[in-house]
Amino acid sequence: MTTFTPSPGDATGDDRFTRWVVYVAEEASRQLNDTTTGQAVFSAAEYRQRAISVVRTVLEQAAANAVSRGNAVLDPESESEIARRAVARVCGLGPLEDLLTEPDVENINLTGTRVWVRHTDGSREERPPVVDNEEELAALVRRLAADSPAGERRFDPAAPILNLPLTDGSRLHAVMDVSHAVAVSIRRHHHRNTSLGELCRMGTLDDALVGLLRAAVRARCNIVITGATGAGKTTLLRALASEIPALERVITIEDTPELGLEHDSEAHPDCVALHARPPNVEGQGEVRMSELVRAALRMSPDRVIVGETLGEETLPLLKAMTQGNKGSLTTLHADSSADAFARFCAYAVDAPHPVSREEVAMLFGPAVDLVVHLSSSPRGERVVTSVREIVGTDGTQVSSNEIYRRGRDGRLLQASPPSPDTVETLAESGFDTTRILQNTEVAGWLP
Repeated sequence: MTTFTPSPGDATGDDRFTRWVVYVAEEASRQLNDTTTGQAVFSAAEYRQRAISVVRTVLEQAAANAVSRGNAVLDPESESEIARRAVARVCGLGPLEDLLTEPDVENINLTGTRVWVRHTDGSREERPPVVDNEEELAALVRRLAADSPAGERRFDPAAPILNLPLTDGSRLHAVMDVSHAVAVSIRRHHHRNTSLGELCRMGTLDDALVGLLRAAVRARCNIVITGATGAGKTTLLRALASEIPALERVITIEDTPELGLEHDSEAHPDCVALHARPPNVEGQGEVRMSELVRAALRMSPDRVIVGETLGEETLPLLKAMTQGNKGSLTTLHADSSADAFARFCAYAVDAPHPVSREEVAMLFGPAVDLVVHLSSSPRGERVVTSVREIVGTDGTQVSSNEIYRRGRDGRLLQASPPSPDTVETLAESGFDTTRILQNTEVAGWLP
């Protein structure tokens, strides 16, 4: 796919050297795909050995072509370095490597040979193809699945849906056979050490909301963060977690690793990250989210954080929140803060051992203290538009007050007064709730 014509005698300069690496890596990838398509998936070690051999062949051919044209060949040092970097690209993320190293690229979507990226500012653009055909894309995904840090996975007509973490912490989702084309989506996660103050500067929060959320975390409120896909729920969860005192023991539970709190030894020195695991290629070894929630409760946690509530872990999580594990945090895909209870009910009904709406209400009311909802502005910016306190339950109904409201146009709207219990709880942690009860017109997203 590259238009670069190699000239071994002219490999000087950083740009020329980089183009050499790209040329060799792309040519090696093409030859590897031609010889491995339709064959059994190679192990990481086997694929690396094949890649080394093919890279050597590509360089030897380039040298032979140079000699036939009367040109100089690469010096041994340059050839060795080009080979090393080319093998790293071929055995890493291959043609996706360049996209994943761009700091402002947040999401990458490939459908067949077409490529779209979404930037951190919300803008979207189409990029040049990175593969020649769907078969090459499927072969790349199969190689990444075979070398997944979460264990070997399958990607073929018998297992056409794949979800796995990449080595850089991004999350890859791929489908084939059940879609009109092989489709790959990669979500990247920025602002790993984001604070509430940083989110305020970005316009996601205002000053009063920073104070409210900081006090809520310190008061050990159980908080559910809601929003649509890509609304910034995980980023806000990290920011809330940054307010947890460093001496507390934190257990995180995720379907796919995204939070990364365990890597910040200064902010969370006593953090254990638990990750669910799908069955291996033999159908063995599955570990479900619900099992991890139960395991976490036996690990003496001060806080339990579930990256995203997705299904049958709903009931164990609600029970954990009511059994002395105050200060728990989780995210939930929902259209509004008021929709959170309905989503929990839907998950509970679909669980292997379903329970009634009334039983969920009896757990949800005492378990959840606050629901924080994220929305997108007309310009694609992310902002918290609602904070709802859960007051209690009455049969199958959950009582709540929306104590903070902001319109999509940026206006701070009149909210309901919080209950006396919430006022007292937040006041004990240094927050005056009258700060969020002002019906103030705000121009734009940033107060």
